Amino acid sequence: MSRSFTREDTRRLASILADAAQAEVMPRFRNLPEGSVRDKTSPRDLVTDADEAAERLIAARLSKLHPGAVLIGEEASTRNPALLNMLVDADLAFLIDPIDGTRNYVAGLPLFGMMIAACHRGDVIAGVIYDPVNRDSALAVRGEGAWMEYENGKQAALAVAAPAPPEDMDGLISTGALPEPLRTTVNGNLSRLGSTASLRCAAHEYRMLAAGHSHVALYNQLTAWDHAAGWLLHREAGGYAARFDGSPYKPTHRSGGLLYAPDAGSWHAARKALMGDAIQDACLLYTSPSPRDVEES
Repeated sequence: MSRSFTREDTRRLASILADAAQAEVMPRFRNLPEGSVRDKTSPRDLVTDADEAAERLIAARLSKLHPGAVLIGEEASTRNPALLNMLVDADLAFLIDPIDGTRNYVAGLPLFGMMIAACHRGDVIAGVIYDPVNRDSALAVRGEGAWMEYENGKQAALAVAAPAPPEDMDGLISTGALPEPLRTTVNGNLSRLGSTASLRCAAHEYRMLAAGHSHVALYNQLTAWDHAAGWLLHREAGGYAARFDGSPYKPTHRSGGLLYAPDAGSWHAARKALMGDAIQDACLLYTSPSPRDVEES
C-alpha cells in the first residue's frame, strides 16, 4: 500500500464533518419540516433534506481539499450505484455517510453520527466517526492507532474490550437483514451472550466497540459507507473482524456478513455461540470474495 494518510489529514476530515453538522444537520434536528423526510428502499430506509444537504457540503469540501479524489456518498450512490465500482481502482476515494442513524435523527433521538472513510485501491487507510450532538470525533489511521478527540482538545487512545467468554460478552447485534434460516438461528441464540442490543446506528455502535464498551457486533448488510470507517476504527483499537466465513473484510464487499470481537479466539467463540450448527450453512450463503466483489450485481 503506497498511499499514506496522516493524522493531520484525518483531523481535516473530522473538521469537514463538524462544519457540515453545524451548517446542515443540527439546525434541522427536531426541526424537520413536512415533506423533508422520504423513503428510499423501504419505510425503514429514510433520507432527509439534512442527509442530502450535508453530503453536498462534505463532497464540495473534500473535492477542494483533495482534487481528483473519487467521492462516493450514500445519497449519490443511491441515485447512481455505479459509483461504487470506482472504489477498486481509485488512488484516493472517500466514502461518505452524511447521517448514519437517520431513523433516530427523524425520531428526534440524539443518537446518530457522520462518517468518512479514506480508501486507496479498495483498502481503508483512514476513518472518522463524528458525533454531531456531543461534537467529538473517533479517528483512525491505518497502522497508527485509533483515538478520540473532544471539543475541549482532549485526546484519548481507543482500545477494544478484553476477551471474554460468550456468556460475559455484550453484543450489538443487527439481524434484520440476515437471510433465513440464519436469522431465526441467530435470534434464537442471542441469550448465549451476556447481553444484546441494537442502537439503529452503526456509527455509535462502532464507537462503543472501539472504546471497549461492547465485545461483539454482527452485521449482514455491507453498504460500504456504513462500515469502512468503523471497521478501521475497531481494527486500530486492537480488535478482530471477519466475514462470516472467516475471510477478511474489504469495503468493496457487498455480501458475506461481518462479525467483530476483541480477538480471533473470541471471534470464533462468538460465531459458534450465535450461529451454532448453522455456521457452515451461513458460510455457504455467500460466494468466496473476489478482488472485484464490488462489481457484482
